[in-house]
Amino acid sequence: MPARFDFADLPVAGPMRLSLARLFAARAAGWNSHGTAKSYWTALSAFARFVAEQAELVEDLDDVTAAMLKRWRAKNIGTSGGVSLMRHVRPLLKLDSRLADGPVAEELVRRLPTARSTRKSYDKDEHEQVLLAAQRQFRSALLRIRENAGLLEAWRAGELPEGDDRWRIGEILDHLARMGSVPTTDQGDAKDYWLLGGTNWKNNWGRLFLDRPELTALAVLLTDQFGWNLGVYQRLPAPSAAPSAAGTSAMTYRIQVEKRRQGGGRWFSTENATDTGAGSAGRLVAQALEATAFGRRLAAALAPGTDLLMVARKHAPMRTHQTPGRPAHLGPLAFGITNGDAQTWAKGHRLGGSPFQRARRTTVVREGRPLQHAPGTHESVYVLPDEQVQHASRGVFAAGAHEALAQAKAAAFGGRLTDGPVPGHGQTAAADCADEASSPWPDGDGGCGADFLLCLGCRNAHVHPGHHPRLAHLHRELESLYSVLPAALWHERWDEHAARLSDLRDKIGPAAWNTARTHVNDTDRALVHLLLKGTIRP
Repeated sequence: MPARFDFADLPVAGPMRLSLARLFAARAAGWNSHGTAKSYWTALSAFARFVAEQAELVEDLDDVTAAMLKRWRAKNIGTSGGVSLMRHVRPLLKLDSRLADGPVAEELVRRLPTARSTRKSYDKDEHEQVLLAAQRQFRSALLRIRENAGLLEAWRAGELPEGDDRWRIGEILDHLARMGSVPTTDQGDAKDYWLLGGTNWKNNWGRLFLDRPELTALAVLLTDQFGWNLGVYQRLPAPSAAPSAAGTSAMTYRIQVEKRRQGGGRWFSTENATDTGAGSAGRLVAQALEATAFGRRLAAALAPGTDLLMVARKHAPMRTHQTPGRPAHLGPLAFGITNGDAQTWAKGHRLGGSPFQRARRTTVVREGRPLQHAPGTHESVYVLPDEQVQHASRGVFAAGAHEALAQAKAAAFGGRLTDGPVPGHGQTAAADCADEASSPWPDGDGGCGADFLLCLGCRNAHVHPGHHPRLAHLHRELESLYSVLPAALWHERWDEHAARLSDLRDKIGPAAWNTARTHVNDTDRALVHLLLKGTIRP
């Protein structure tokens, strides 16, 4: 079901509603999930309500002032939810050419604080509690399905005496496997329920199918093994199997993982898991295939080509969902794991909230390497803020502090501030050079081989007021790039230079720095443009 966002409901003037709709549509071209669209819509709705509450008359976006954006910032900057709203609204507003320069544009590129993660991995006792709950529930379900699958196989092979109780149960199981439910009376009750052991679902359709809490338990185990997040389970195909190399009898399973947040062209990755015995990743995959076999066969019969691994039988077969982006239900079957499933499962086992984020974090910390995310994300989001990692790493923090201090010094302005040009000094795009021959980055000819942006880290650099406008403009441009480039790319290419310029600004003084911005000329802009493109080098 497609998502619908009605801009006519926004409490702002018609021209502004139209402008916001155009920006939303332009930004939406790069989205790949309904969840992303909903997040932007929520933020845009909050911004529209804020605008409607202001004393100023706002007909369209060109009526939005820097003062208004400052109030919007002050309203939201104090909470992580508010910062999230700002992070969603700012990229939309920056698409409008009317807000591309001037005080409003400057307000839109102001740095936002990075929220401190409050999530942490499980400690040993917590981890064992979650894992044991999932193992017990899934193991019980697997044995139940395995026993009934054996009985059905024997019935289909004609190995049971016709007419006895086991034969009659086998006949019911054959109907269940094909239809997703046991035969019922005209009143809707299960036929021969006494033969099945009662009316409880485990004695009826549960003989061949997992229910959603049991499927959730399987997902908890898979997350503990592979570090997958909750979204992976929505469209996880059934793994394919092939014999392992070297002539062994072990099976290796090929798993295709979809992670849409990576962006188009990078959505899919493949993982291999070999069944080397109890406790191995491949054994868990084999058990997952066994437990979901009847659900997957029924799904393929109802919609040929369907082969999703995470399938469960619903307790209420007629109930459907209205969540865009999730696979549609097929008859009595549901696919994937929802946030609601996770919360219900945790509550049923008396655990403190959904286990998936903390279980994933625990696996990532345990493995010590990125799992379906970038190296920068691995360090900054999963490892460094994690309380368990910090506790375990206290012994090495002191040594790391010395290294961090050295890095901080490396990212500081390393030259001298002067009142004006010094005769005999060479000129570069960023500063004057007192002695090119003694550069920390010599080239093969006895000169300096450093990138011009590194000049500010050199002891030979002299910066005088004539450089201030250009460097202030460069600083602002680097901050602008932060909002449009992927975080990992910006940190890799520009973080050190931005930090050095921030240090220089503090040494010069914020007032003088801001004044210098007003004196930027066309030459400064052209040189900064070339520096950022990497066109000019020593």
